[in-house]
Amino acid sequence: MKAAVFHKPGDIRVDNVPDPAILDPRDVILKVTATAICGSDLHILSGAVPQKENLIMGHEFMGIVEEVGSEITNLKKGDRVVVPFPIACGKCFFCTHEASPACENSNFKHYGPNGDLMDQKGGALFGYTDLYGGYSGGQAEYVRVPYADISPRIIPEHLTDEQALFFNRHFSYRMVCD
Repeated sequence: MKAAVFHKPGDIRVDNVPDPAILDPRDVILKVTATAICGSDLHILSGAVPQKENLIMGHEFMGIVEEVGSEITNLKKGDRVVVPFPIACGKCFFCTHEASPACENSNFKHYGPNGDLMDQKGGALFGYTDLYGGYSGGQAEYVRVPYADISPRIIPEHLTDEQALFFNRHFSYRMVCD
């Protein structure tokens, strides 16, 4: 598939990369139908937020569910969903207390309360560096969505992709666990 891949500061290219796969029973694979570029992406592009390895960019996206993990019961193939950019497990202390952007389980390598420059970050974010989980983002043809039983929201048919995507952008800062 094609994806917008960060290589180094100032260098983002459209590359051919492997298709994502279901890695956990709570995953879905989403065919991306709309994505946006956020000002936060510029922090990575400029090198202000460090990233050593190649990374598929993009934390604002939506699409059609293509494949569903065995534990997903709230979504099915063909559902049109928007995905908030924080990745939340739905089961940890913060997720169960409506603070899912601080999810303790989604960013296990760099999680912590201190918010240091190179460590101790909150929960994971799609396409936003290894410090925030290293998850591939949605500036791609397809994306793996972990914990897909928690965050994706089915979009009503009367909303366009653009309406849903920018609605998500406005409200993604809110907690994603109801």
